[in-house]
Amino acid sequence: MKIVITADSTCDIPQNLVEKNNIHIIPIAIIMGDKEYLEGVNISRLDIYEFVDKNNILPKTSARGSYEYKEVFEKLKKEYDAIIHFSLSFNISCTGDNALQASKEFENVHVIDTKSLSSGSGLLVLSCADKIKNGLPLEQILEEIKQEVDEVQASFIISNLNYLKKGGRCSAIALLGANLLGIKIQIQLIDGKMQPTEKYIGKISACLEKYLSNLIKEYPPKLNRVFVTSSSAMHGIREKLVKQVKSLGFEEVIEMDAGATICCHCGPGTIGVLYMKK
Repeated sequence: MKIVITADSTCDIPQNLVEKNNIHIIPIAIIMGDKEYLEGVNISRLDIYEFVDKNNILPKTSARGSYEYKEVFEKLKKEYDAIIHFSLSFNISCTGDNALQASKEFENVHVIDTKSLSSGSGLLVLSCADKIKNGLPLEQILEEIKQEVDEVQASFIISNLNYLKKGGRCSAIALLGANLLGIKIQIQLIDGKMQPTEKYIGKISACLEKYLSNLIKEYPPKLNRVFVTSSSAMHGIREKLVKQVKSLGFEEVIEMDAGATICCHCGPGTIGVLYMKK
């Protein structure tokens, strides 16, 4: 059986792995002013930041419609026996519902609610690709992936709360207090929703060291694969975190730049470690 993977562009997987694993990415739309762009096609995170700096408002993201998913599935079904689609968490966006609605018009099109975003979804996509390469039957792949959804540890440290304030997720008073005290917020995906779970105070590198230590203790990882994903270059900070992550013995450490959709909501200075927990 020929099986192919599709995924929302929010899965934040490096392009070389997308091509290597024949993953078909469906771009999320981003609206800036009166123009619509497609993530990974004609807009970058730098475009996002420039727009926000100039206009003091956030761009808007727009879910793909069910008809757009239908077009993708229809095209791929001519060549493949089954499609497994990985969606941004259903609790965050209606993209999943739209993909699910489109899938009902086909046989063997399966939509996975990753209950995650960014490279948290990417972990599941790459795990599925591994299973396809290993020749596992479709039913086994689907069963194992659905179990792995709850094994994803996806979290980020947000060191700049300005974008959360602009998006209505943080008050001006909270922003002022956070800036004065140097507070960094840990956001975690829990049951498909973003939840603030920890606060760190101090310089970002020291906060990240403590963040990583706490993660490993609370959520012991499977050591096959890990992402270190950030929304900006962070001037050597990501490199230091990657070095710390590598010292833990992971077989594959993937450095990833967060895509435009994620950057619309979290802004620069956001970084996370994402892996499968035991």
